[in-house]
Amino acid sequence: MKQNVNINKKEFGILMKPQNFAEKVVWYLLIGTYGLYFIGGQFIIIPAMAWVLTFYLGFKCWSQTEKTPDAEKITIPFGVWLWIIGMLILEVGLIQSYSDFDMGWGQIINGTVFQWARQTAMMALFPLIGCLNIRPKLIYRAVCIVCLQSLIFIPIGYFAGIVRMPEYLYYSPLRIIGRGGEIFYAVALYNIDSDTKAIRLQLFTPWAPALALVACVYFFIACQESDRKWRWIGMIGSIAMCLVTQSRLGVICLPIVFLLSSFLTNFMRPITHILAGILSLFGGLFSPWIIDGIETFKAAFNGARASSTKVRSNLKEIAIYRWKMEAPIWGHGELDPGPKVVENMPIGSHHTWAGLLYMRGLVGFIAFAIPFLWSFIELLIKAQKSRTAKAGLDVVLVLFLFTFAENIDTLSYLFWPGLVIMGLGFKKTVKFRDLFITTEQVKSSMHTLSNVLDDKSYEKS
Repeated sequence: MKQNVNINKKEFGILMKPQNFAEKVVWYLLIGTYGLYFIGGQFIIIPAMAWVLTFYLGFKCWSQTEKTPDAEKITIPFGVWLWIIGMLILEVGLIQSYSDFDMGWGQIINGTVFQWARQTAMMALFPLIGCLNIRPKLIYRAVCIVCLQSLIFIPIGYFAGIVRMPEYLYYSPLRIIGRGGEIFYAVALYNIDSDTKAIRLQLFTPWAPALALVACVYFFIACQESDRKWRWIGMIGSIAMCLVTQSRLGVICLPIVFLLSSFLTNFMRPITHILAGILSLFGGLFSPWIIDGIETFKAAFNGARASSTKVRSNLKEIAIYRWKMEAPIWGHGELDPGPKVVENMPIGSHHTWAGLLYMRGLVGFIAFAIPFLWSFIELLIKAQKSRTAKAGLDVVLVLFLFTFAENIDTLSYLFWPGLVIMGLGFKKTVKFRDLFITTEQVKSSMHTLSNVLDDKSYEKS
């Protein structure tokens, strides 16, 4: 018996080690997240890694033959192709919008290299990388390790804030070759909120709400970890990361996505329909109190950081107004400095959809929205039978919520493990007949419900 336990532990340990080139790159870059942050290399190295693995995938596709084993063959699912086509259309939109505003080929090349290739294209490249032979459990474990590292750095960040050490320790010299805003190369221990004067942590991200986005993605990836110890470390670490940001959206995102995902991935089960009917009944009876509670929560949510809410609202309104009046088809090309009323924040920032309309116009908006919607539909169907697809669906739901507070393509180099999981979810195949409810499932659900409502069973319990 003891020998079998040792063998199982040994096999389990081997499973967590990267076994090919793609897994090694993903594994070591992910567990080395903090190392990359302290040298200011995330904004450069992560996108470069994505392009390297993309060319590696292209080479593998080109070199495979009919004799290539099925386990090693690479196929690109339709959902990934949609992301590739959509992001290519956004590049066309970039060129056209720059041309409309007479920016010249120098600026077009600059925008393509430092904006599209390093940010926008990542939304397609990382799901594409998921088509390589990468085991999901490797990403689950690596994410849990990053969460453990975060639990170590969180007390350090709070201590630095309490003793009022400098917020920004230094700026990486890599910003000279990487370009982009200095914030992407800043190494900070903490940040002081301008409204509440409270300490907010951003850890390995450029600003606190970005960490909240990453933490939410990490939480639902960590939930799929098979080892209980590591799963709890990952979940606790990601929740802690979310809380220290004091991000309002981050705090409500976790329960909303958890409940919504639980319903969506079980809605084919009869017991879900029965419970939904019961909740609908009580929801109708207590609707006045529920509506009042929602209004109260909304007012408290907006009032918690009133100036931030006002700035974000003004940014969205200005971006949409200028899009409609100045560049409805192809957009303005890039973000423009905002007026004082929005604290000089760039017009088109802090909102993915308003930013797409402002920078890429209606064409860019559609090119991004279609693959996003398809990802939700496809992963929703596959999530009924696949844990990997369920993790991908959770990532899509988190990203959708954060589209109303961040430009998510700008932060793709941070939550890239979630995009790879999406790609892995696209690879999963589900038989159509397996999605239908069987007679046995109906009988089982009715039996369970009858036991719950049985007075004798209730008294015994």
